[in-house]
Amino acid sequence: MALSYDEITAITEKKFIPKLVDNVFNSNALLKKFKEREEPQPGGDKVVCPLNYAETAAAGWYQGSETLSTTDNEVITACEYDWKQLYANISITRRDELRNMGDAAIINFVKSKVMVAEKTIRNKLSTGLYNDGSNAKQIQGLKLALSTSNTVGGISQSTYSWWQANVDTTTTTLTIAAMQGLYGDCGEGTEYPQIVVGDQDMYDRYYALLQPSQRFADDEMAKGGFKSLQFNGIPVVVDAAAAAGDMYMLNLDYISMMPHKDENFRFEPFSKPINQNVKLAKIYWMGVFAHSNNRRQGLLDAITA
Repeated sequence: MALSYDEITAITEKKFIPKLVDNVFNSNALLKKFKEREEPQPGGDKVVCPLNYAETAAAGWYQGSETLSTTDNEVITACEYDWKQLYANISITRRDELRNMGDAAIINFVKSKVMVAEKTIRNKLSTGLYNDGSNAKQIQGLKLALSTSNTVGGISQSTYSWWQANVDTTTTTLTIAAMQGLYGDCGEGTEYPQIVVGDQDMYDRYYALLQPSQRFADDEMAKGGFKSLQFNGIPVVVDAAAAAGDMYMLNLDYISMMPHKDENFRFEPFSKPINQNVKLAKIYWMGVFAHSNNRRQGLLDAITA
């Protein structure tokens, strides 16, 4: 007797979906970093991130019984992010079933369909990381947030300079000096970028700048199977989804992947639509890509050589 809908669902949910989630994040260096710092959210109309953007005015040196200021000033605001939703189908037509007769054959076929869904979701998320805001359905990506003139999380960068990123739009040739300048602009005290990301061409440009004795790999990225170099002790990695000409310097303490706790790769069981001869399941994700301190992020935006 052929496997029932419930049996196919149980096998898929137990054996294939956990591997799908792991493979989605472990196949992309930046996604892997965000997965490690993932912050599931309980719900709400929007995801709200408090922002501390100023110092308390009522503070200072004093002596003895001197009167102390109690003046209050606004030091905290918040950015707000709308939930973004992603899905992928896993479909098995009756024709597929008949061509893959037997339990083992149909399970192998389901596995292959899950792998297609996995690749699709991975590509959608990877692309979404760099969304510039032109696709309003996608998460608010790095290309939108790392700017000086966009609206990110409901706050205008044009109006509030403290919400702007460090963006270099004039440097066209990659140099160590240009990278160091941007790195310094992003940092203060002990807070500096933690990862440098670009496409393969950008990685190759940086590689060419280094002497053979200076080519050091980052141990943690290497353990994860990702090739990397180092710059100021942080990994320089390849992301195929990054736009040509862009090099990102990111402080991951202020960028968060925030999925809804009940819609974080939720698997919807196989069922049969009334108007199709097909078994159909879905994988759902809902969340936000939240930025909470753009001043600590940097972008070389016009590298061509």
